Amino acid sequence: MRFAPAAAAGAISALLLAGCTAPQAQPSPVTPSPSSISGRTLTSPSPQPSRPEVASALQPFYQQQPDWTECGEGFECASLEVPLDYDKPRGPTIEIAIGRRLADDPDARLGSLLTNPGGPGASGVEYARQADAVFSPEVLERYDIVGFDPRGVASSHPVDCLSDPRLYAFIASDASPDDDAEVATLVRLSKEFARGCKQLSGELLPNIGTVDAARDIDVLRAVVGDAQLHYFGKSYGTYLGATYAGLFPENVGRMVLDGAVDPTLNGTELALGQAAGFELALDAFLADCLRNDCPLGSDEAQARAALDELLRTIDTDPLPTGEDEDLTQSLAVLGIALPLYLPAAQGYPLLRQALEQAQGGDGAGLMTLANYYLDRSAGGGFSGNQNEAIYAVNCVDREDVSGPDEVRLLLDRFRQASPIFGEFIGWSGLPCAYWPVDPTGSGQPVRAPGARPILVVGTTGDPATPYAWAAALARQLESGVLLTYEGSVHTAYGKGSGCIDAAVDRYLLTGEPPEPEARCD
Repeated sequence: MRFAPAAAAGAISALLLAGCTAPQAQPSPVTPSPSSISGRTLTSPSPQPSRPEVASALQPFYQQQPDWTECGEGFECASLEVPLDYDKPRGPTIEIAIGRRLADDPDARLGSLLTNPGGPGASGVEYARQADAVFSPEVLERYDIVGFDPRGVASSHPVDCLSDPRLYAFIASDASPDDDAEVATLVRLSKEFARGCKQLSGELLPNIGTVDAARDIDVLRAVVGDAQLHYFGKSYGTYLGATYAGLFPENVGRMVLDGAVDPTLNGTELALGQAAGFELALDAFLADCLRNDCPLGSDEAQARAALDELLRTIDTDPLPTGEDEDLTQSLAVLGIALPLYLPAAQGYPLLRQALEQAQGGDGAGLMTLANYYLDRSAGGGFSGNQNEAIYAVNCVDREDVSGPDEVRLLLDRFRQASPIFGEFIGWSGLPCAYWPVDPTGSGQPVRAPGARPILVVGTTGDPATPYAWAAALARQLESGVLLTYEGSVHTAYGKGSGCIDAAVDRYLLTGEPPEPEARCD
């Protein structure tokens, strides 16, 4: 969600699959050529078609037949045509990139399982390519695993805001300003980012929100031939799934929302929750570090003081990395954050080693982790547009800060929530204050009356989507069932808990959710 200028899901999956080496290149999906969009002011669609003629005009989209083609190792790719504005279905259209891995046992096939890995901004097509590493053999046997790049993301008419060098300068800049001059610089860069999005993608921005993407999902559900949507969403993908359930409750099949987002929260409330979540995850890391020859000190107070001093030092004197770019404070914070998303056995050794290097004056380790977070090659460009899409979607989805004065008023709350991450997260929503499109959404509970049981999975120590959010979403949904993982990792399925994996698999394969309030460790 809002924590940083990147959607970490793609970087995390690459890190999990590739370890400490650079991620292996994946075959590129078929990239559709977006239809031209006329420059005009567009409004966000209403939750349901309000007029019979609108619903009738949408039928050709629901009845289209994509041209599936093989695009590497048995994976199939195609494109889906959808309206730019669902209230004006006879107006301009865009194309959505889709891909699928067919079920291993066609005779036992249950349907399609649509996936979204999060962000907003991560590629669902590339996530579906990784299905063998994500899902159990039993799920792969019974479902076609389908991914799509939401509108504005990756190969689906990607939103563009800045050139790679300018985008990197924006991300690497001081995101915890200490004086008026530094605030002015951050304001200037935030305005430049928002202005660039308007110049390069202005026609798309009003219709790039989660409601629009959820409507695209319903078209995709019909196109793959499913009466009900079977869905697996992680992190932001849970907000997308919940939004779909609120719009189309009668179409919900088996839906797993892992690492859930509370849809009632505005941008500031989400950011404060994440600040507290990352601080909780940092507590767990430091406790483990102190049991394993921690480079930060011999007790918690000493370790926290050392980490705070390290970041303060980097703020004024960025660390060399052996590459052209030095490690700035903002990049160091991203480098610290990324391992906290991972299972402890994978993330903690990476973070401990990177911090030890940084303590010795070498920023290479933290820079490597930050580059994974940003989906960026060392000294090079960005492999996707997730660092731009995350703002384009979030700034439209919900209200955020109105400017630097409001951020200043909130900083004490952010520091209390997280002495290490708080200021960084507090300032992270500033581009939304200058966004060229007004937010079209607001925090509202999702009830989804009449929907089949929806499985909501929450992790007690999740840094990016705090457990309280999952509990809140499960309470809101009339058919929500909460499954709790006692752990410190972002999302739960496939992260080492046989109990979680078995419960999710059983639900996907049989439709039977676990007992209410079930817990796993």
